[in-house]
Parts: sequence; C-alpha cells; structure tokens
Amino acid sequence: MITPSPVPDQPVNPMKPRVLVLANQKGGVGKTTTAINLATALAAVHERVLIIDLDPQGNASTGLGIDRQQREASTYDILMGDRPVTDAIVETNVPRLHIVPSTMDLLGAELELAEIDRRNFRLKDALNRMIDNVDAESIRDRNYSYILLDCPPSLNLLTINAMAAADSILVPLQCEFFALEGLSQLLATVERVKTTLNPALSIHGIILTMFDRRNSLSGQVADDVRTHLGDKVYDTVIPRNVRISEAPSYGKPALLYDSKCSGSQAYIRLASEIIKRERSLTAA
Repeated sequence: MITPSPVPDQPVNPMKPRVLVLANQKGGVGKTTTAINLATALAAVHERVLIIDLDPQGNASTGLGIDRQQREASTYDILMGDRPVTDAIVETNVPRLHIVPSTMDLLGAELELAEIDRRNFRLKDALNRMIDNVDAESIRDRNYSYILLDCPPSLNLLTINAMAAADSILVPLQCEFFALEGLSQLLATVERVKTTLNPALSIHGIILTMFDRRNSLSGQVADDVRTHLGDKVYDTVIPRNVRISEAPSYGKPALLYDSKCSGSQAYIRLASEIIKRERSLTAA
C-alpha cells in the first residue's frame, strides 16, 4: 500500500479557486453522486462552485437536469481548444452552482488528444486562462471558490488531465471487499502524476460511500481503510440511501430532492469537513 503524500505546506491563495478532482478507476463507487451533492452542499453555504464533467456518460450533467439541447459547448470543446471554459458554462437550478457539461464526443477524445501538444495539460491550460482572465465581462466566471472535476471510472488521459490540473484529489471509496486493492492502484497513479506532471498534487481525503450499517463487511472495510490511511479518511460516511439513488432520475441533487434524508445530511457534513480542511490550509 502506497502512503499518500501529505498536504503541501504552502498556504492556499484565497483568490484562486481550489480545484478538486473526484477520481476512482472503479465504477459504481458514488463518484458522480458525490460530485453533484458535495457541490450542492458547498453552494448551500454560499460557496460558488463549478463542476466540470469529464465523463463521456455525462451523468453529472444529467443529474443536475442539464438537457442534451443545453450542451452547445462541452468539456470536449475545451480539451480540443475549440472553445474557452466560459463558453461552456451552464447554470443549474442550484444557486451558485454551475457546470461545464459532457457529451459523447469525449469518447474519442483520448485518441485525438494523443496527437496534440501538451496533451496532459489541456484542461489545466484552459482553466488557467479562465482564472487569469481579469476582464470585467468574465469576472463572474473566475470568482468560483471550488472547481470540482468529475472523472470517468478509469485511469485514462481524461483522468490524467484532471489530476494534472487539480490541487487535491477526493477519492470516493465504496465499503466493499476489494476497496483497498483498487485504492492502491489509484494511489500509485497519483504518485506517478506527482512525479511527472503535478508535484503539488495531494490526497485531500478518502470518502467512504455506500456504507450499510446492517452489513458487518461495511464496518470491517471502513476500519481497514482508517487503519491504513488514518486521518486522510473523512469522519463523515455516506450511507446507502434510496433517496440518493432516486434523485438523478428527476434531474436533481439529493439535497433538493429530499434535504432531510440521511444521504443529504451526510453530504452536508462532508462539505463542512472539506471546508474545515481548506481553512486549515489557508491558515498554514
């Protein structure tokens, strides 16, 4: 098991948005669900949040009620350099939460990116252009507190682009038998990215998802992960919850669909934990 790198000692620039990537090469771990609901919880406490949907399936976009017809520009156009990030931003029904949607064009992006200069830094370069643009016209778009990158369930060039652009990684981890095995592979990839592409990249935290208190295995996995990774694992655990599963079919985050359900309340607590960790970085 590779030990994750510590959070860098340098203080966070409060004027620059924090770029957090949600990544796990394993599918079905609650990655996109976490991106949607964490972003909603952060927006609910008056943070300005931008989600960038890097998954060709576009589940984050659909889960926030963004119709295909609204996706005039997408993450594909940004990665190919055809459009700036600001052209692709779509408002959601959640105040202070915007998204750059995904389209199926991303399916071929990896092959196309292989032939392009700075193929690993296409997203980073695009985000830097948005953040550094000080025109009054674009001031709204560069004033985000957080940018969340939702990755596909694989360690491909799209995920590498996200890691190269990010400050830290959030790892949703399903409480199941093979969880630690998959986590080891992901952490090895993070170390390679740190060495070759993004020395400042850190593991922000591990999010235990789909926790079932009725199942002793969930508790065993949670204990195992905490033993290996200590305080890198968030205190908040996301439970299995039918309301979380239902919400995307209505194009809503769970926090809008049923704010009082156990899953929604867990994401509110998770957002508080993340903000607390961010403040500790700022104060460092």
